[in-house]
Amino acid sequence: MIHPQAIVEPGAKLGNNVKVGPFSYIGNDVEIGDDCVIHSHVVIKGPTKIGKGNVFFQFGSIGEECQDKKYAGEPTRLEIGDNNVFRESCTIHRGTIQDNSLTKIGSDNLFMAYAHVAHDCMVGDHGIFANCATLAGHVHVGDWAIMGGMSAAHQFVHIGSHCFVAGGTIVLKDVPPFVMASGATASPFGLNSEGLKRRGFDKDTILQVRRAYKEVYRKGQTLAEASLAVEELAKDTPEVKQFLDFIKTSSRGIIR
Repeated sequence: MIHPQAIVEPGAKLGNNVKVGPFSYIGNDVEIGDDCVIHSHVVIKGPTKIGKGNVFFQFGSIGEECQDKKYAGEPTRLEIGDNNVFRESCTIHRGTIQDNSLTKIGSDNLFMAYAHVAHDCMVGDHGIFANCATLAGHVHVGDWAIMGGMSAAHQFVHIGSHCFVAGGTIVLKDVPPFVMASGATASPFGLNSEGLKRRGFDKDTILQVRRAYKEVYRKGQTLAEASLAVEELAKDTPEVKQFLDFIKTSSRGIIR
């Protein structure tokens, strides 16, 4: 399963049925789970731990040292879950000791060509990162989020679950769960209702989340005033509580 023109260092650990194409390089301190496919011309360095069923297309750079000038060669890590797809020329960097020394990606994500995940990012499950979507350092992205082509998230930004960030958007503040964002800089453009329907959210839940969205974005209230109103809605709807908790814990402030 390993092409004779691939290089796999002695310290690498490969699971069952792993395929490594020609001219790819697997470094020491790399652990790759079962049924992964590494196409030609892929570089994977460590310390990196990769789950099962992942696919890496050509010219990807996975687990490389980060581009932070403070980085001084410390043994930081990259962890990747299961069943992710990394298309051509994706770049995924390890963490820094200024955070948790870890960049972490969940499972079932699609990273299209030239997507970039910088040091110390935390990415959830089921996300889509379209061509050239870029996460700066320390960015957190929740489950089922979509980053459009050529979009970019500023360092330390948090993007909530089920968000839709349109192509070309520059995200400088946090995007609460379920919200659609667009523009340079990002502004809210309604609730991601279609995405929620596709993922099986019932009508009542979507209605309650929409009511919470209106309190924050449509009534001209301060964030404190809106939060009080949303608290009432959150008592009966966990998704609204998720929306409210995100707002309350935002350190950069939310897009408005």
